[in-house]
Amino acid sequence: MNVQTPSEKLVKPFDCQHYINGRYFPSEKGSTFDNINPATQEIIGSVAEGGKKEVDLAVAAARRALNGRWKNMTADERIRIIRKVGDIILERKDELARLETLDTGKPLSLSSTLDIPRAAFNFHFFADFMRGAGTEAYQTDDLAINYAIRRPVGVVGLINPWNLPLLLLTWKLAPCLAAGNTAVIKPAELTPMTATLLGEICHDAGMPDGVVNIVHGFGPDSAGAALSEHPDVDAISFTGETTTGKVIMEAASKTLKKLSFELGGKNPNIIFADADMDEAVSTSLKSSFVNQGEVCMSGSRIYVEREAYDEFLNKFVEKTKKLKVGDPFDPDTNIGALISSEHTERVMNYIELAKREGGNILTGGKRPEGQESGCFLEPTIITGLSRNSRLIKEEIFGPVVTVIPFDDEEEVIAQANDTHYGLSATLWTNDLRRAHRVAGQIESGMVWVNSWFLRDLRTPFGGMKQSGLGREGGIHSLEFFSELTNICIKL
Repeated sequence: MNVQTPSEKLVKPFDCQHYINGRYFPSEKGSTFDNINPATQEIIGSVAEGGKKEVDLAVAAARRALNGRWKNMTADERIRIIRKVGDIILERKDELARLETLDTGKPLSLSSTLDIPRAAFNFHFFADFMRGAGTEAYQTDDLAINYAIRRPVGVVGLINPWNLPLLLLTWKLAPCLAAGNTAVIKPAELTPMTATLLGEICHDAGMPDGVVNIVHGFGPDSAGAALSEHPDVDAISFTGETTTGKVIMEAASKTLKKLSFELGGKNPNIIFADADMDEAVSTSLKSSFVNQGEVCMSGSRIYVEREAYDEFLNKFVEKTKKLKVGDPFDPDTNIGALISSEHTERVMNYIELAKREGGNILTGGKRPEGQESGCFLEPTIITGLSRNSRLIKEEIFGPVVTVIPFDDEEEVIAQANDTHYGLSATLWTNDLRRAHRVAGQIESGMVWVNSWFLRDLRTPFGGMKQSGLGREGGIHSLEFFSELTNICIKL
């Protein structure tokens, strides 16, 4: 087998091989698939297609590392390595941002200011957080002392999405490693490049061989299924689409793996008439269209109190029309390409459905002129749909939002909760009592008041209903990535 060591770097930065036990490997059968730039539809490299064989090798390497040098390191030694990974990500920020933009089609301005800096910060945060993390202790009168010790959960499978590839991968990997686990990563097949490079970065940071492993491939009958079903994988953390989460859950049930899922969302953005309308408009522009609307927390259902409906809608449409769609490497671009031609077609089908259901396309709804070859789509605002429309109910995951008027709190709360999703919500009001009152009745894991995606990494992150299982962030991440043993000492 042709084996490449990290010290030799990647022969071609865009040709992605598996990273197993500190080495880059092609697939045993030599299978590959094309990696396509969504902005140009050009092939930018090949990706090794792994399966059961590669996953078996990766899991075995992770198990050896778990019980070997990684286990025998002190917490301080592990923390220094984890923090060093973040340092190297920042040192290579420009390179990583370019790869992320080539892979995803998102603007380089977003990759370089959000995706890559946040990826580094995830390692820095959890390295520092681990230093202060403790457990509980109780004294039972004069009879006994109970205290809990924390140990790694074991070998963890990390299955990651394509919309924020490195950011969301590191959001899982950093606390996984900080808790003393080892990992086998299955990146999204559409965005393999920064994950591949992360193997080299971990090696350069001094990570022992086998602690971090990366196997490329697909889901069913491929690397994803093999990882989910593997009897020697102790836990799975997955971010992605709800249907896929159900498939992983079924596969993992055979061995009762520990699961953490952050799944889809159809998030309400509720705007009351007393809100700062200019701020609500400008932030709603971001929550609707940043990253081409390919964000699980996108505020895609906008509800506006009737007396402010016209004012909001006029300003919102005006600002949306000024957004520039196009070349992700143009610094003036606001909206890049969607992830693939198949996904673009799916989003376009929803727009056609809106027309058939009587919706009004106020702006967008089509591909930009002169950019038909790439996966580009104009930001789209739709009104006039009933609350039972599929566009109101289903996650579109593109630059498409619906705007609906409401008359009172009770009505908008009912509409906001009328979904099988429950990931996040945004609420705009300057009435303090209303803010608390309404936020407490929204059925979602996170509610932002007069803001959106304002994150403190110590807080619980995740959804309810079919938007996920469990929470991650701060101590919640360590709870998932570790096991507690209570020890009772009789006095």
